[in-house]
Amino acid sequence: MVSEFNEPESIRLDQFLKLSGVAATGGHAKMMVQGGEVLVNGEVETRRRRKLIVGDVVVAGGEEVHVEQGDDS
Repeated sequence: MVSEFNEPESIRLDQFLKLSGVAATGGHAKMMVQGGEVLVNGEVETRRRRKLIVGDVVVAGGEEVHVEQGDDS
């Protein structure tokens, strides 16, 4: 799955999980990250405020999601 965002150059991991639909709520995203259930670029990430940039790959909830820059139109 590819998620595109019209954000500045980065997005927080917890926001990304929620906006991409991997986590139902911000609280769910927090629990996933703090529980060690989220990989960023192949490594366990426990910082929910980690800044993601275009090209990062997030694996959580059985889904692999790629961060891509959205189209402003």
